[in-house]
Amino acid sequence: MQLQNGSAHQEQAATVVPIAVIQFAPETDPLANLDTLREHVRTAAEAGARLVLAPEYSMFAVTRLDERVVAIAEPLDGPFTTGLGALAAEFGVFLVAGVVERPEQDTARISNTLVAHGPDGTLVAVYRKVHLYDAFGHVESEVVQAGPLVEPATFAVDGVMFGMQTCFDLRFPEGCRRVAAAGAHVLLLPAQWIPGPAKVDQWTTLLRARAIENTVYVAAADQCAPRGAGASMIVDPAGAVLAQLGDEPGVLTAAIDPAHLARVRTANPSLSLRRFAITER
Repeated sequence: MQLQNGSAHQEQAATVVPIAVIQFAPETDPLANLDTLREHVRTAAEAGARLVLAPEYSMFAVTRLDERVVAIAEPLDGPFTTGLGALAAEFGVFLVAGVVERPEQDTARISNTLVAHGPDGTLVAVYRKVHLYDAFGHVESEVVQAGPLVEPATFAVDGVMFGMQTCFDLRFPEGCRRVAAAGAHVLLLPAQWIPGPAKVDQWTTLLRARAIENTVYVAAADQCAPRGAGASMIVDPAGAVLAQLGDEPGVLTAAIDPAHLARVRTANPSLSLRRFAITER
């Protein structure tokens, strides 16, 4: 497992929030995935992280979604999500990860859901993926129901506001802009970015673009090979890559520095200068 620290060049102040990004390859055994996550969360916590981000579908991963993912789905009080809360409490961190949620209705499909637990193990935010991956030969909507168009899912860590989007949402700048407009300083983006021609280049370009255009930090946790393209990274609000991985498992760390964010937003007040609103379709 690789541990990288990308925060050395940032100014350190009492208000900085150390974060960590986990990159791993989930399998089809949720309990085994939880055990793997535990070791990564331990590494992140020992590195000082206050928040730890894990990939989309951390609970259960396959290359193509089918009846297997429907059969494994569980409610948010099920064993996997409860186990994530226990990990957050054990290591005293905020923990965000992707789960396979069984909806109360439409049980023939699942919700592709992100859950955020606080250091006491309680659930502090939930986000259900809005833009489904009906692209590049995949049809996620056959198995997944789109999340409701509700207010952005945000939560605070030591005064820093975090917001969530998932994987394919990255290709829709208006969704990420809604998160920034709701007050987020950091965009958290778990993914299972399917490998393919030019996909890593698109992924890294879009992550940096979302950071620059919204003047937010972006923390992106991808699955690694074989079902994900890897290239997890943490990007600062000016688009500088603070830390990143290749396609191997590992843990990235960097510091979210509100003072640096304020300087970037003073120099580039793009959020306050925008002239167009975002409307639902």
